[in-house]
Formats: sequence, structure tokens, C-alpha cells
Amino acid sequence: MDASVELNVPPPRTSGRRVEVHHVWKAYSPGTYVVRDVTFELQPGEFLTLLGPSGSGKTSTLMMVAGFEQPTEGTIRVNSKDVVDLPPERRNFGVVFQGYALFPHMSALENVEFSLRMRRVPGAQRRRRAMGMLDRVGLAAFAARRPRDLSGGQQQRVALARALVFEPDALLLDEPLGALDRRLREQLQTEIKEIQRRVGVSVLFVTHDQDEAMTMSDRIAVMRDGEIVQIGSPSEVYLHPGTAFVASFLGETNLLPVRLESIDNGQAVVRFHGDVLGRARLPHGAIRPAPGEIGLVSLRPERIRFLDTTQSAEQVADGMLTGHTFLGRHGRSVIQSLGQALAVSTTDAPPPFDGTVGASVRLGWNFDDAQLLVGGSVAEAYRKDRTSARE
Repeated sequence: MDASVELNVPPPRTSGRRVEVHHVWKAYSPGTYVVRDVTFELQPGEFLTLLGPSGSGKTSTLMMVAGFEQPTEGTIRVNSKDVVDLPPERRNFGVVFQGYALFPHMSALENVEFSLRMRRVPGAQRRRRAMGMLDRVGLAAFAARRPRDLSGGQQQRVALARALVFEPDALLLDEPLGALDRRLREQLQTEIKEIQRRVGVSVLFVTHDQDEAMTMSDRIAVMRDGEIVQIGSPSEVYLHPGTAFVASFLGETNLLPVRLESIDNGQAVVRFHGDVLGRARLPHGAIRPAPGEIGLVSLRPERIRFLDTTQSAEQVADGMLTGHTFLGRHGRSVIQSLGQALAVSTTDAPPPFDGTVGASVRLGWNFDDAQLLVGGSVAEAYRKDRTSARE
């Protein structure tokens, strides 16, 4: 196979299509739903990630968008056109799975051409477009190689090129980096995002990896038990989680039981363990807790800092050091304070205090770094939520 085909190919269109998923349910047996009333819109050119633990319904949702599964109820539209009754081959989606599904007897170029051959694109045009896409993913020089002669990362890029070459309405990616080692996975996260920006395609991405979702996404839809429990930008869902599950699943957090005392100037006045008064951000949306309600405050370890005798903070708490671990880029301390063990992350190494276990320390943080979580039996259920988030 000649890999020196002229790369004179027009650029792909500059924007993906809008994909609308409205009130979608999926049951494999009567009354047993794996997806429950899922609604979201993938905007043109957006990178939207479905994030959740195993069994949360994220892959089932993607499979229904792709057409490999039929929803029990609900609608799926592409630019306002209903596609629920269309088979996968008639939905203009590029799909990449974890296993890539490359044909072992075909070269990289022939694998990319395959999508166009199925669409009856003439041979000369087919080859030009396939070579052009291989060039876009940095593999034009490897066009003649078969999958066995490519690295895992190169195979992944061939699969991406094959899914992109026919200008899909959206690119659907189901755990495409799960089989790769950490360093290659981090490298390809950047490459996939860069390819997506250059091509302009809409991307629906499925992963259980929180760091992957935070790195790549424009928005994240966090799923649990078949439902979307929160959707927003990476910073929104990380800094302002709506539930104890979201707070714990997206990285490490401290969850402190509190009682709401009042609302003052848009902030919650709360009472921590030991009758310590403090303040926290109110939940987003229409939820407004009532005085006396029990809730939780989510406080990220990296938002807490150590204070010396000359420093102050909006919120101050005294504690005792029970452990410290140096992790290279940062240190992780455990402090007994406010009735529980608090994790504190700092870039200082060695830590800015007497490192002896049992040493007294003072902690500080800003009111806006503490997010109040309320509603239902959140305080009673938070231990269950934290366990589920780490499964």
C-alpha cells in the first residue's frame, strides 16, 4: 500500500450537530430500569462526558444514542430529527469502543477507508479522504502498517480517524482509553481533545475516570443508578457538588455534618460539631434549606490551609495532626478537627508545622470554599453515598 497519496482533501465541516436526549428510560426486564428519565443536550462542537461508576447507566445511554439499544421510553433527536427508529448504520455517528475493533488483516489506511467504502464513496476520493484524516491524527507515515504493527496509542488514533473520516454528526466514545497505561492515557487525552477542537465534531464520551472527565470535558453529566444526578462544567460539579455522592466521586472531599442556623447575605450560617459556628455556600438552584435542617458541608482538602499565629482566615478550626504523607507533587495531612478526621492537601514539603503526630495545628479556609449540601436524608445517607462513590 502506497502511503504517499496526495493529501489534497477539503477540510471537514467545522461544527458537529446537536443531539437531544429527552426523558429516556431503558428496562431489560419489566420494571427493572438501568436508565431512568435521562435528559441532556449535546451542543454542536461540545465535549460532553457521561461519568459514573460501573452500573450507573452511562454505557447503556450511549448505546441508545448510537442505535445499538432501543429505549423503552423517550426520544433521541439529531438537529430536531427523531432517530429512535433508525438502525445504527443510518445514524450518522462515529463510534469508538475500548477495543477499537480494527480489522487485523487491513492496513491503517484500509481501516480508515472502510467507513467510506460502506458509504459507497468512489475509490480515489475515498483514499484521499482517508489519508487526509490519518494525517490529521499524525499517522500518515504509518498508513501501510497493520494493527499488529502499531502501538496501542496508534491503534486508538486509527480508530478515531475511521470514526471521523465520514464527517459524523457526533463522535461517541465508550471508555476508549481504558486499556492503556496511565502515561499514554494522559497523552491521548490531550490529543483527542485537540483533534476534536480542530475537527469541530460534537463528542459524547463515557468514562468512570474522574481525572479523565475533568481534563477533557466542556460539561460533565454525573450518573448514578441510571440517573443524571448533576450536570455542569468541570469546575461547577467539582466546586459546587449537589450531593454527597457527586462530592465524593469527583475527587476527595471532607463531608462535615452541620445544622443550618440561618441564611445571611446569601450564605448559610451553619453549626459544626462542637457548637462551632461557620458559613458555607448555599446550594445552587431553587433549593433553599430551612433553619434547623441537617445537612453536610463539602470541603475539598486543597481548599484548606495551615495557619500560623500571624495568619487568619474567614473560617478557623483548631485540630491535632494524626498523620502526614509526602506524595511528590503535594503532601496529604490528616487532622482531627470538628469531630472527625479532615484531609488537608498542601504543596508545601515539608509541611509548615511540627510534623510530630499529636502536634496542635490551626486550619483555615474561605466561606465560599465550603459547599452546603441539603435535601432528603442527606446527612443520614452520606456514609452510604461515599462508599458507593468509591466502588
